[in-house]
Amino acid sequence: MNLKAACVLPLILFLLTACNPPHGSRIVIGAKNFTEQVLLGELLAQEMEAQGESVDRRFYLAGSYIAHQALVSGRIDAYVEYTGTALTSILKQPLDHDPQRVFDTVARIYRERYGVRVMPSLGFENTFAMVMRGEDAERLHLTRLSELAAASAALKLGVGYEFEERPDGLSGLEAAYGLHFADSPRVMDLGLLYRALQNRQVDIVSGNSTDGAITALGFRVLADDRHYFPPYQAVPLVREDMLRAHPAALKALQMLTGKITEAQMQTMNHAVEGEHKDPAEVVKTFRLKNGL
Repeated sequence: MNLKAACVLPLILFLLTACNPPHGSRIVIGAKNFTEQVLLGELLAQEMEAQGESVDRRFYLAGSYIAHQALVSGRIDAYVEYTGTALTSILKQPLDHDPQRVFDTVARIYRERYGVRVMPSLGFENTFAMVMRGEDAERLHLTRLSELAAASAALKLGVGYEFEERPDGLSGLEAAYGLHFADSPRVMDLGLLYRALQNRQVDIVSGNSTDGAITALGFRVLADDRHYFPPYQAVPLVREDMLRAHPAALKALQMLTGKITEAQMQTMNHAVEGEHKDPAEVVKTFRLKNGL
């Protein structure tokens, strides 16, 4: 072997190894890059550790597509997704508003296409929510999105990057409710939306129904009375090969079914974002209070 080949071969072997999924006895739990996802990833991890499993955390994955690719490639073994996001943004299926039908469709495609099991809901839905300052909603007599059309032309809208682009996002919402906002929407990171709303830089934002800031800051969610948004049940997605190798992990996931309400998720989100508590400690407290 000449010197050049001797230098190149180790590099090739390193690259091949780096591209392989993780192996060994440790389970890898993923999460997307926002507070609720980190909390849910930590919840899965702690519950599996309580069952005697060794767990690595791979949090702050940059969005749904990256998390999905990490799961199907074996870089992570599980993460929590939302059924409506899985249906439209990941699996590219038509919009559907029936919760059970959406769950069944998502579960079937993940099983057949990727060898991934969709576990039952953790108990809550995190849907998109159009959020206003409480005093503005009172002044304009707004409680439902169907009442928003007449006032929308005078309102400045703020949205996250994903909401502007996804098929169940802004353009469909505007069409469903006949909305025409003042100017183009201000697009920003999710973490900045409520700050912009509080500081009156915008008048209405596309948040999420479990955001802790909604109740903490006295904001108002306008009801989706025409049921534009599909269901967004929070469900763990788990690789079947991991479950076969780690039956205790399945027991841990089953113990989490139906355990979290929307109000509890809001409280945990606010504990991290508003009170600056450590996500791991917030999850530990939740588990103790709920007998997990």
